[in-house]
Amino acid sequence: MIEQTELVVSKWLYRPPASSLEDAGEQLTSYISLDVMKKRAATKKGIACRFTCEFVFEKETILEYVAEDSYVIDLPDIIDKNELQTMVRNSYTKFKEKFDFRKMGTVLQDKSLVPFDETRYDLDPVLLLLQ
Repeated sequence: MIEQTELVVSKWLYRPPASSLEDAGEQLTSYISLDVMKKRAATKKGIACRFTCEFVFEKETILEYVAEDSYVIDLPDIIDKNELQTMVRNSYTKFKEKFDFRKMGTVLQDKSLVPFDETRYDLDPVLLLLQ
């Protein structure tokens, strides 16, 4: 059985920019990254997916956002690559939803997260963590 935990925001550091974002164009950049960590207990195994996002405007970071989502899996359960991809997608969806809610009241309220590019991440080593 696979259980997904609630997304935990570990960092939301917002610094309003010194100047307006209007016509920011290429001056506003953002990136997103994924880290996957192994978790294990006597009767369970699992992973934690930590997404990090940063928005930079005029060489100043205006938002650092980090959140972690975990999956707890019974030891005998075997996870395949498709299931793992679904887990990562679900975690990213929760990460994005939290961003979309929290960005209200910031200068980023009309901005979106960079879409998560699954092709940038090799999930085969993560599968080994779950054996």
